[in-house]
Amino acid sequence: MLIALQKRKENIAEYILYIWQVEDLLRALQFSPEAIYSTLVAKVEGLDEQQKENIFNWYMQIVELLRKEGKEAKGHIDHTLHLIADMHNLHLQLMKLPVGEHYRATYAPLSAELPRLRMLLDDSELGDISDTELCFRALYATLLYRIKGGGESVISDTLAVISPAIGSLAAMYGKVERGEINLFDD
Repeated sequence: MLIALQKRKENIAEYILYIWQVEDLLRALQFSPEAIYSTLVAKVEGLDEQQKENIFNWYMQIVELLRKEGKEAKGHIDHTLHLIADMHNLHLQLMKLPVGEHYRATYAPLSAELPRLRMLLDDSELGDISDTELCFRALYATLLYRIKGGGESVISDTLAVISPAIGSLAAMYGKVERGEINLFDD
């Protein structure tokens, strides 16, 4: 929870990927409250009992969301998908507005890779997802390959263009959210 709060404040993209990791970790622990507490909460040092209880409750809220949304086996909570949709809307604005000039330059190399990436990550269950969500799924797939100790993924060369584009989009999202930038200023 503490890491999630920090990431949410600093970088929306890292926050989303972190929540996706938490979802998979909770699944691996089979949503067991005892396993969640002993693995994810009890071992955290420097926290009092109230803080540990808050952290435990946060994990259990994610468990509840996964169950409520029917995503016990796979999938991501709607909260993160809504954030990605918000980011995609920002992407669409940045592709048109003057304030998006730097973003467009960062995004240009990625746009050429998107059809290939879509083919690599083809999954009939994904349906018609936005390019932004496609990039997040590619980033997460690569993260999982690395965690599992797999070799370089087939999309590793594409990461060189995904990471800067999503990083730039996340930075702009943060600036807009904090009111540091107005999309419609000339």
